[in-house]
Amino acid sequence: MSKILVIDDEKAIVRAITEILEYENHQIDTAFNGLEGVNKLKTNDYDLVLCDIKMPKMDGIEVLQHIDIEQKPPMIMISGHGDIATAVECLKLGAADFIEKPLDLNKLLQTINAVLQSPTSVFKHKIKPKYNDTFSPDEIIGKSVVMLEMKRLITKIAKADTAKVLITGGNGSGKELVARSIHAQSRRSNMPFVEINCAAIPNELIESELFGHEKGSFTSAIKQRKGKFEQADGGFLFLDEVGDMNLSAQSKVLRALQEQKITRVGSEKDIKVNVRIIAATNKDLKNEIKLGNFREDLYHRLCVIEIKVPDLNDRREDIPLLIDHFLSQITDKSQHISIDSAAVSALMKLDYSGNVRQLRNIIERLTILCDKKITAKDVKDYAFA
Repeated sequence: MSKILVIDDEKAIVRAITEILEYENHQIDTAFNGLEGVNKLKTNDYDLVLCDIKMPKMDGIEVLQHIDIEQKPPMIMISGHGDIATAVECLKLGAADFIEKPLDLNKLLQTINAVLQSPTSVFKHKIKPKYNDTFSPDEIIGKSVVMLEMKRLITKIAKADTAKVLITGGNGSGKELVARSIHAQSRRSNMPFVEINCAAIPNELIESELFGHEKGSFTSAIKQRKGKFEQADGGFLFLDEVGDMNLSAQSKVLRALQEQKITRVGSEKDIKVNVRIIAATNKDLKNEIKLGNFREDLYHRLCVIEIKVPDLNDRREDIPLLIDHFLSQITDKSQHISIDSAAVSALMKLDYSGNVRQLRNIIERLTILCDKKITAKDVKDYAFA
């Protein structure tokens, strides 16, 4: 359970957010203007803050400016349609993310879960090293031939201390788990694992996120900040969705890989870094090179070893194991939800264009909508939203 502060002057929105988050077992506190929110932040500890941008007495930007983002919880900003430029300014000030009004509650939950579950989320300043978590290579579920071969390859790759790895595969196939498994089995396992989702960051922010910036280097750069390369020094930097990185950032990443040094935005000083790079993408980078969207020299730097994560449709024999795993994750002892063999057979016949993530979503939906036991009829009725 997480403690979340909701700051918004629209009481109907606060009520709706409170109801859905309390249903998800979060503890909610509220404030109806920015000044009230700042006062609560000064006297209470929260795991996350949802903050509207347009408010009386003190707006969302002023809230960000009145708190020390290094010492406070991550903040997700809520912006109206006309506030996108302002929302980008909030990101520069250290906000974790922003979502637009009218609120899509599913997207809201996804964003909240992503920030809460990713201590090194792409915009977060207060970094909690990934090496303190409890990840185990056993979290990669599967005993099919392709999965056993992939696990053997991961073990070999993990021991090669400097080899760069490119992980390819469809959305939801488990590329991040592969990256974490390499880290967990490597000699750098007690050093940071820092990730950045290249697709989630606006182009104007990507270089600052990667390389850091000096105070005053651009509007709202109110203090010096280390980038992801520095944060990952001695450990791993995971470039997720690297195929979405803009060409300017690509050229600077290439230099960092070649020379093992970076330069913060607004500085001329080089900083030496010792980082092992893992990149992941769902795109065909060779085709992106032909289209002029990706640098060929960077591709060859990143793809020393390639790991292809198989689609779930290509390893259906792993579906029963995954079902058991997700049921144990999602349900608690008080629920006692089981699944009969006919339901498992029905799930094995579905098309999983969204891969393992899609299967997990289906299992979660079934545990909510079904009673004591999941049946084949339940799968037919509820597998697709």
